[in-house]
Amino acid sequence: MQNTMLTAEAIIENARKRASEEDAKTFTDKEELSRQEAFLSLAKEQTGKLSELLGRTPTYCVVNFGCQMNAKDAEKLSGVLKEAGYEETDREDADFVIYNTCTVRDNADQHFFGRLGRAAHYRKKNPWMKIAVCGCMMQEKACVDKIKESYPYVNLVFGTHNLFRFPEYLADVYENQNDDFDPRGRKLYVVWKDTKEIVEDLPSERKYPYKSGVNIMFGCDNFCTYCIVPYVRGRERSRKPTEILREVEHLVSDGVVEIMLLGQNVNSYGKDLETPVSFAELLGAVAEVPGVKRVRWMTPHPKDMGEDVIHVIASHPNIARHIHLPLQSGSTEILRRMNRRYTKEQYLDLALKIREELPDCAITTDIIAGFPGETKADVVETLDVIEKVHFDNAYTFIYSKRTGTPAAAMEQVPQAQVKEGFDRILSAIQESARERTALLQGKVLCALAEEENAQEEGYLTCRLSNNTLVHVKGDPSMIGHFYDVRLDTCRGFYYFGTVLSENANGY
Repeated sequence: MQNTMLTAEAIIENARKRASEEDAKTFTDKEELSRQEAFLSLAKEQTGKLSELLGRTPTYCVVNFGCQMNAKDAEKLSGVLKEAGYEETDREDADFVIYNTCTVRDNADQHFFGRLGRAAHYRKKNPWMKIAVCGCMMQEKACVDKIKESYPYVNLVFGTHNLFRFPEYLADVYENQNDDFDPRGRKLYVVWKDTKEIVEDLPSERKYPYKSGVNIMFGCDNFCTYCIVPYVRGRERSRKPTEILREVEHLVSDGVVEIMLLGQNVNSYGKDLETPVSFAELLGAVAEVPGVKRVRWMTPHPKDMGEDVIHVIASHPNIARHIHLPLQSGSTEILRRMNRRYTKEQYLDLALKIREELPDCAITTDIIAGFPGETKADVVETLDVIEKVHFDNAYTFIYSKRTGTPAAAMEQVPQAQVKEGFDRILSAIQESARERTALLQGKVLCALAEEENAQEEGYLTCRLSNNTLVHVKGDPSMIGHFYDVRLDTCRGFYYFGTVLSENANGY
């Protein structure tokens, strides 16, 4: 990383003179990037000193919870730590362990705190160990207060809005109040309520060499009554299309063949830009970047998805034939209570339009069972949508009351009734998925070899354009390449198949 503005020492000195949150926001993106590059240089020096103290290279572990957006953030955290001189491990007793949290569901909170509690044991064995916590949970004051009170061994806490400042916090946590290197470190709690900044070009360590997620926007403006995301991720902020395309081109030059465009609501992309750009326009532009063999994207909102997106998919064979279209409920009344801003009929019109114009496209969905106020009649409405759309699969959840959301204050449905509705919905989804998967029997389709199969030695797990998995005989050298595969044996929701030949196009 090159610093073209000031010396690292001068930038750090200026940064510390302007340490307040509001002052920090007056920096331009380029100035902010230079600041973080300077702090990363300082962190490298500190890692060298820590290495001498330990007698080995310090290790790090990023523990990630939650969605694809969190997974992308985890790659950035990992990239900074690796650039600073740490060595990656999957052990949570690493010298620097960072928990990237998710707060969509209450049980995710409990799972995280259980893991964090175990970290105290590791800390006792390694007094130089640093423990950091970031992500969506840290945007909730109650969670930060709980960490301060019950987990005093945590060194660093920061949120989603200031994740790009991780190089700075990494440097600061190893210093004392005199700004001198101190392996014992200090505690930092830095959580911003919001930000408009999008800082590009910080290091990133990809989990897969052949595929990568690309953030196109951050935040959400929808405020569904069951969802905490707008409160912890903030309002919608779109990246400039030139920056997105530049990142895609860089990834392709580094060997990536599949791009996943990421956003809380990708169909809202570009509305906040000085020169508006639609998601359909961006999707088409990404698909046309030379070397991009497959494009995926998630997640859309049914109320914002227009026919222009369907037409772009139809005209680009390298855009995956898979649309994840969250339904949540088939009842117009429950959708109103959820603040989803579409009706059952509008959803059906959109889904059936996709089926008509993209007959080879899989449609998957999300469904919440037991939302406050749901009746048995509402469950029947959801079952009716499942029957009409013939979903290829679905993530089906029992409603989990999320503190801080409007739905948490609504009258809850008795658990016995919730369970009954959930079982009926799950059964219908499974039957629909089996029927849709069986339609592929005997076909020859293009699949990307993704990884070695953990259950079947000598087999690889591949993924079709429509997101169906197929297991084939093969060796690790095939991973990251596309193959024409005959789908021989259907196992309900996936296939065993035979590789016929390599496919240079990816479709």
